[in-house]
Amino acid sequence: MEILKEHRLFGGTLKYVQHESTSTHTTMKLSIFIPSQTGPRPTLTWLSGLTCSEDNFTTKAGAYKVAAELGLIIVAPDTSPRGDNVANDESYDLGQGAGFYVDATEQPWSKHFNMYSYITKDLQELVNENFPAKQNKQAIFGHSMGGHGALTIGLKNLKTYKSISAFAPIVASSQVPWGQKAFTNYLGDDQTNWKNYDACQLQTTRQYE
Repeated sequence: MEILKEHRLFGGTLKYVQHESTSTHTTMKLSIFIPSQTGPRPTLTWLSGLTCSEDNFTTKAGAYKVAAELGLIIVAPDTSPRGDNVANDESYDLGQGAGFYVDATEQPWSKHFNMYSYITKDLQELVNENFPAKQNKQAIFGHSMGGHGALTIGLKNLKTYKSISAFAPIVASSQVPWGQKAFTNYLGDDQTNWKNYDACQLQTTRQYE
């Protein structure tokens, strides 16, 4: 783990971090706000939407004053793997900046686009091992594509997250053009595989913990 930069605000500390991910096989980036209160703190993980990075929520949301008052850690990871050797697409809704929080099974995406595993494994380990996060008090939330990620990841990991929130999310990802395009490329033509990343399908069939 490497701290790229650090800022003081509202009595707490905002850090920009990069680290090597075993899930994406790339260097991943995130921001993390640590409040001034001592001891393990409850943690919210924010998942951003299409075209976003670890910087969008961090600079635009204005959330850290309230987080500082509540003594809340906020983690904002990048939305996808990036790099010169990482597959990409000319359109904004596929490839880098559009990871859709799935574990891809199709080439050329499967080597790096494993954002579900990144959020549930690599990011968990990084935050819990290096920052004062209270592991039994975590929440996940997100916007648009990130709302889709928050819902599907949260529903499949109910023992990890105490609350799941979403702002203008993609809730039926297999039934809308953005999701259909991403899932066809990342997961293949067999739509039965898409159900694992569709919040409405997960809720309807209760295929989660």
